[in-house]
Amino acid sequence: QVQLVESGGGLVQAGGPLRLSCAASGRIFSMYAMGWFRQAPGKEREFVAAINWGGGSTFYTDSVKGRFTISRDNAKNMVYLQMNSLKPEDTAVYYCAARGGFATRRGHEYDYWGQGTQVTVSS
Repeated sequence: QVQLVESGGGLVQAGGPLRLSCAASGRIFSMYAMGWFRQAPGKEREFVAAINWGGGSTFYTDSVKGRFTISRDNAKNMVYLQMNSLKPEDTAVYYCAARGGFATRRGHEYDYWGQGTQVTVSS
């Protein structure tokens, strides 16, 4: 019922910025909590950030606090992840996810997923 498409990934030098975007369609975007997850080769999927309905509450994993910012524009059915001060350990495929409830940190609680976008940080 919901389709998600990520964009904005690429190659960036350590310390640089990158902005990821996620476009949603199929349902009323403002009724869904949105999240970003990432997965590096050989590692489990990891929670990165989430945002509740209306954008009033945001949540981050400890390793990205102070560097990443999640935001949403409900009028455009878009969610963003602004990444600053990138580190090589941030290298991963980043996924956008949606759920019909409150924002959580657990991937299995999300209902819809995008195809992912690769972020590679060089040293």
